Amino acid sequence: MSLLTVEGLNVRFQTPDGEVHAVRDLGFELARGETLGIVGESGSGKSQSMMSLIGLLASNGRAEGSARFDGTELIGMPLGPLRKVRGRRIGMIFQDPMTSLNPYMTVFDQMSQVLVHHERLSRKESRKRCIELLDAVHIPEAAKRMDMYPHEFSGGMRQRVMIAAAMLCRPDLLIADEPTTALDVTVQAQILELMRDVRRDFGTAIILITHDLGVVAGLCERVLVMHGGEEKESGPVDDIFYRPQHPYTRALLAAVPRLDQAEISRLASLDEADGESAVEQALIERREPDLDAPPLLDVSDLHVHFRLAPETILGKTRVLRAVNGVELALRPGETLGVVGESGCGKSTLARAVLRLVPATNGHISLLGEEITGKDKKAMRIHRRDMQVVFQDPLASLNPRMTIGDIVAEPVWTHFPSTPRREVRQKVEAILSRVGLGPEHVNRYPHEFSGGQCQRIGIARALVLEPKLVICDEPVSALDVSIQAQIVNLLMDLQAEMNLSLVFIAHDLAVVRHISHRIMVMYLGRVVEVADRVALYERPMHPYTQALIRAVPIPDPELERNKPHAPLQGDLPSPVDPPSGCAFRTRCPIAVGRCAVETPELRQVGDHLVACHEV
Repeated sequence: MSLLTVEGLNVRFQTPDGEVHAVRDLGFELARGETLGIVGESGSGKSQSMMSLIGLLASNGRAEGSARFDGTELIGMPLGPLRKVRGRRIGMIFQDPMTSLNPYMTVFDQMSQVLVHHERLSRKESRKRCIELLDAVHIPEAAKRMDMYPHEFSGGMRQRVMIAAAMLCRPDLLIADEPTTALDVTVQAQILELMRDVRRDFGTAIILITHDLGVVAGLCERVLVMHGGEEKESGPVDDIFYRPQHPYTRALLAAVPRLDQAEISRLASLDEADGESAVEQALIERREPDLDAPPLLDVSDLHVHFRLAPETILGKTRVLRAVNGVELALRPGETLGVVGESGCGKSTLARAVLRLVPATNGHISLLGEEITGKDKKAMRIHRRDMQVVFQDPLASLNPRMTIGDIVAEPVWTHFPSTPRREVRQKVEAILSRVGLGPEHVNRYPHEFSGGQCQRIGIARALVLEPKLVICDEPVSALDVSIQAQIVNLLMDLQAEMNLSLVFIAHDLAVVRHISHRIMVMYLGRVVEVADRVALYERPMHPYTQALIRAVPIPDPELERNKPHAPLQGDLPSPVDPPSGCAFRTRCPIAVGRCAVETPELRQVGDHLVACHEV
């Protein structure tokens, strides 16, 4: 007998614009101890279908159909009996632990509520159980950390707390809604290993909702593909990955960049009109940068430090060392990928290059001219040549301005005497280049999808025809198919306009696909630089090796056979970094010298590496 049987599930929402049919006639079965991956793009109905099972739909939503959990019907179950199932027999892990955990309550107070409600345990017994579960999910010093608040934990630690809370009552089913989406690849690897442990140690069945096909390949036994609220295909994980039948499944798989993908293959993207057809993979001629040309951007010994207030009245002022001694040279037409965990200094480096934060020390030259010490007025002329594309496409567009005005704003700012007709022509020309038409000029940002908003952000950055564009996580908020469109667009525009790009991302497969060279950062320092092929095929620094090892591969056979040994620990604080080599506290090959001497970046073959043992 199946643990969960869903038949004819429909989810509808009443909105001011009429009824929205979010999930249509969904059906599947889940065995005890089995892991089912539900994949699809945003808006495909993945999360709403699962929310309907546990009675967490919004007030304007209703569910119809059947969902029998261990023989008990969940759809239409009164709230009282449903609460006895929810949390006790069905656990839930949400995508963003910071918004799911109460910021005003300690971790113990939040976890103990589950035990008091479902098992009537005393405070002492609850504390013992909570410590056991926090130990099980590898929270160090669990007894001490239990009395801390959510903001005192890192993102990965908060997600571990969520898993521990979900497992307190040893549920039969765990629903995990995008549990690793907002996490670094190293932390993601830790969480996935933890979910494997939960399945093995507790025999828990898992429904994993995700858009990351690499995660599904490594964790799931069966896969259900959704699009437009409907099931498009389902089956064993090997059948879905190696023998997909539906065109949408094939397109979704083709859109995923892979570390073992040839550099000249063009990412496939879904047809935005119906989502059913894939753009054919094509070979693109990439213009290789002239490495003998003078650098367009030259950064030398760059330091960016921030002074922090003392922790106590009599305490000393603290210093956060965000960027420490970074050097880079970017040639015309070159793309430099910058990777590393959150907090390693990638975005601060970008802001320093753009002169949005002051450099504490060092030099920045653009087109051969020193810009480090220039004031705002003197910088204005240089800003025409350096632009930025931000991470969140919708948040970076003014909701009160039309698309035409948003794209035209840089032109009015830098060339205020430009005739209105000429500005309009420039705007329409650049919108056309990014795949948008003149009919979009008078619309507002909320009328566009995430991918379209990112195209608008790119158009705004390119309307002045800059030489340098810094892309700060430009695709991390987008679905895999939309991500493919934006990566292809950036590569096309680079070829057309001879742009130099600094591409910051945590998705190492995307970085490999778009970059010529890649720079790896750890705690404000550069630890390795190499050509994209050399870095991925022969990584030298132990941190680079750990990053690449942690990337999930969208291939079940490769995922099953690769060793799962995620990098342990969290990134140390840049306020109180370790002595010597900053990576030594997590490094598997650290020696005594690493604690007292900071390794310098030096040439080793075709790599630049900062490691004593290489």
